[in-house]
Amino acid sequence: MSDLFEKDAIPTETLRPLPDRLRPSALSQIVGQDHLVGNDGPVRKMAEAKRLSSMILWGPPGTGKTTLARILSNHSDMHFEQISAIFSGVADLRKVFDSAKLRRSNGKGTLLFVDEIHRFNKSQQDAFLPVVEDGTIILIGATTENPSFELNSALLSRCQVFVLKRLDDEALEKLLQHAEKDASRSLPLTTQARDMLKTMADGDGRYALTMVEQLFEHSGERKELDVQAFMTLVQRRAPSYDKAAEGHYNLISALHKSIRGSDPDAALYWFSRMLEGGEDPSFIARRLTRMASEDIGLADPQALPLCIAAWDAYERLGSPEGELALAEALIYLTTAPKSNAVYTAMNSARRTAKQTGSLMPPMHILNAPTKMMKEAGYSDGYIYDHDTPEAFSGQDYFPEKMGRTAFYSPKKRGFEREIEKRLDYWNKLRQQKQKD
Repeated sequence: MSDLFEKDAIPTETLRPLPDRLRPSALSQIVGQDHLVGNDGPVRKMAEAKRLSSMILWGPPGTGKTTLARILSNHSDMHFEQISAIFSGVADLRKVFDSAKLRRSNGKGTLLFVDEIHRFNKSQQDAFLPVVEDGTIILIGATTENPSFELNSALLSRCQVFVLKRLDDEALEKLLQHAEKDASRSLPLTTQARDMLKTMADGDGRYALTMVEQLFEHSGERKELDVQAFMTLVQRRAPSYDKAAEGHYNLISALHKSIRGSDPDAALYWFSRMLEGGEDPSFIARRLTRMASEDIGLADPQALPLCIAAWDAYERLGSPEGELALAEALIYLTTAPKSNAVYTAMNSARRTAKQTGSLMPPMHILNAPTKMMKEAGYSDGYIYDHDTPEAFSGQDYFPEKMGRTAFYSPKKRGFEREIEKRLDYWNKLRQQKQKD
């Protein structure tokens, strides 16, 4: 038992990348996920009891999903198989399942780790159902996408979902100290530059260690680097920006966080980094449009049309002239009042809709185009709102068995302050009419 949770040996082969050399080999070495692998964590308890169940590990890149799966496999009595949904198809799954069935007939279980499981389409995901259901395999799926939207509900019902958190500064600091111990030297950074490294990592431990490796390789014996020198070194020494790989997602994440954090200077910096790296401006335009709905919403209703106009301007002008329109939209979003009320309301409504999908609308709001439907009570009791003095009938439009549910809660910022006043007025009017 102590070997599983207190193992302290760290691979030191210098030919392997630093993130791989420092990959944890025991649950006690995993940082930032105490809610799962701490003393009372559910995953730790599973491992201690040696009774693993099928699970989905959901979290951002570089938070330890693959590492956790490997640690669990190393200390189970099952045969371990690992595949990636990016490179595997139905034929590959069939081979894995057939081998697992043969193994099971000989009294041996199979632990299957599927990376990027959300990349499998719905029919491919269905293939897992019988072998997970009858215990032919124990499935550990890893995904960066919301399982509620990307995985079949039937598969989710057979798995536990564990959420891995983005690494906070404390967890990233532990990684940096671990790297310094491995290299037997301190990072040549000022306190401010060290903080900048953690900020650039944006919760991604693998990316943080990659930057550390660049620093150790190229900083030489120079004295401590300040923020400007550190940024210059990282930019000059960093690998080419790959629009289809990890750097792509790291920079768009930095851009998004800067806009959400109302920092136009930082947003312009990451925007420029992406353009200089060869990113397609149309991709940035698409993400800006998404941010307008997710992070500003109705706090500033002009944010969305402005982004669409900037996108259209870029499509008409091309580069580099059209990039100025995108910069204008970027600054507008960054300086606009922020609200995620629309985003939160939609997610909440979708979750509720999934749970109550069999409930019918109340009869009074159903149209009655035929005599039979009128006789059956369709549209009976419906009040046309425009026929009322306030153009508001106050009727209930939820399913009768469900009752009213509040999804949208406007923030007290920007235009949503006005929306809140309207909703308060209608709620009071509704209560009054229902009493009458």
